[in-house]
Amino acid sequence: MLRDSLLKSNSINLLKHLPFHSIEQTTEILLCLSPAEAANLKEGINFVRNKSTGKDYILFKNKSRLKACKNMCKHQGGLFIKDIEDLNGRSVKCTKHNWKLDVSSMKYINPPGSFCQDELVVEKDEENGVLLLELNPPNPWDSEPRSPEDLAFGEVQITYLTHACMDLKLGDKRMVFDPWLIGPAFARGWWLLHEPPSDWLERLSRADLIYISHMHSDHLSYPTLKKLAERRPDVPIYVGNTERPVFWNLNQSGVQLTNINVVPFGIWQQVDKNLRFMILMDGVHPEMDTCIIVEYKGHKILNTVDCTRPNGGRLPMKVALMMSDFAGGASGFPMTFSGGKFTEEWKAQFIKTERKKLLNYKARLVKDLQPRIYCPFAGYFVESHPADKYIKETNIKNDPNELNNLIKKNSEVVTWTPRPGATLDLGRMLKDPTDSKGIVEPPEGTKIYKDSWDFGPYLNILNAAIGDEIFRHSSWIKEYFTWAGFKDYNLVVRMIETDEDFSPLPGGYDYLVDFLDLSFPKERPSREHPYEEIRSRVDVIRHVVKNGLLWDDLYIGFQTRLQRDPDIYHHLFWNHFQIKLPLTPPDWKSFLMCSG
Repeated sequence: MLRDSLLKSNSINLLKHLPFHSIEQTTEILLCLSPAEAANLKEGINFVRNKSTGKDYILFKNKSRLKACKNMCKHQGGLFIKDIEDLNGRSVKCTKHNWKLDVSSMKYINPPGSFCQDELVVEKDEENGVLLLELNPPNPWDSEPRSPEDLAFGEVQITYLTHACMDLKLGDKRMVFDPWLIGPAFARGWWLLHEPPSDWLERLSRADLIYISHMHSDHLSYPTLKKLAERRPDVPIYVGNTERPVFWNLNQSGVQLTNINVVPFGIWQQVDKNLRFMILMDGVHPEMDTCIIVEYKGHKILNTVDCTRPNGGRLPMKVALMMSDFAGGASGFPMTFSGGKFTEEWKAQFIKTERKKLLNYKARLVKDLQPRIYCPFAGYFVESHPADKYIKETNIKNDPNELNNLIKKNSEVVTWTPRPGATLDLGRMLKDPTDSKGIVEPPEGTKIYKDSWDFGPYLNILNAAIGDEIFRHSSWIKEYFTWAGFKDYNLVVRMIETDEDFSPLPGGYDYLVDFLDLSFPKERPSREHPYEEIRSRVDVIRHVVKNGLLWDDLYIGFQTRLQRDPDIYHHLFWNHFQIKLPLTPPDWKSFLMCSG
């Protein structure tokens, strides 16, 4: 009901679609084991590789029954190995982030309550050999296929503006991706690295359609959209039909947009006779992340944006242009953590290793998909506020040129490292990648990197929450967490309001929340319980509480410092406060009336 009313009240249209020609599901044989190999499978966990494809699988044998899955962590695609801490012989551990999978049930046990692994079909042949099968649904982009037509020079042009924002000229139509052009993202933690072209607002105002991939504020930027709405409130904006609406916070934002269209996943949306697009969901975070395929005259442009496993890993091959994130660093982990193993040396080594893994993963993905041209984007942000100097120095990000050089070593894919205002002519590049006019760089002397940011107006908005009347009544704590609705989970959290340097704020709130029964004890309970301490800058935490915002502003925005005992990631807790909070903010007006 909340979702329905949200769609109606904000002039958000849920687009219906016409029937399309169905295409058949296929079955793919991933692995064949001979009768002898099948007989040699041991009880418990077996790691198996298809030598011809190099793909890895896990089989779990329990007497005569077999379960199987790909040896790939659903979180971020890491490889599983034997879990030396497992005494029952049922779990494996991911080499990336130590996530653990119980192969006997195909459920992740660390973090608890997170994902289930996708199972493969196991069949025995007539001679007791074993086949691993994957049932493949039809690729939605293969419906009503179109053969590529010749493109005139200048007919399709892609101009990079900044971060994840691209301006696409597609015949006589213009499409823009994810416009974040001014202001910060994630409260005050992220700021633009690149100076966008001076005509960015004119570009947005003349767009025929704008695609916004998901609700994170480096993609859905209300400061940017406010400027746009002042000029053209009816600009057509398209988003995927995610469980949590992308524009869930539109009413409260005060931005007057009147033409937001919510489209179903995996269905072509026809713009004109030459142009269509299709939005796809993420396999790890289908409730919020999306990616997009744009097709013009049979030439596909694939933008996977921030998806961890876009469309569950099933993507079109040999597209004309592919773009994806590359940088890493879009998380509070491990920079904001302390205690235990989280020494500065451990953090530095972890970040170095993770960034290298990400580079290799992106290079492998590009090699597998074989696009004609690849562009790394959606990673050009900087922690520029002086108070975040430590994060800026610690949170090292990948260099796009390093990724592109790695791609060139392993494939024939042409790469493009974009600069603000640079334009790629797709017709020229597809005909001759060496054409000097295929990529037009910004004019000489163009400012590429930002060196100043207008912090004041945005910090003033946050600071305004500090003295709000709500926080004169300590009962706001119970009101807020009751509204949040997370309980029946054995976790005790200590919340501490701090100054800029994360020292406890004199006169600030310092309290415990026991999520097992949603109580607020004066001391930690005597029972055995996991414990987290969360220190938050007072301006951001009060702004988040007052407006019922998601905790991404705190966590991804680097506005917290965290300690946990034991060192376990509580997926259910963080997932709730980052994705599943109520769609409408707390009723503080009623709260104040009752508080007298």
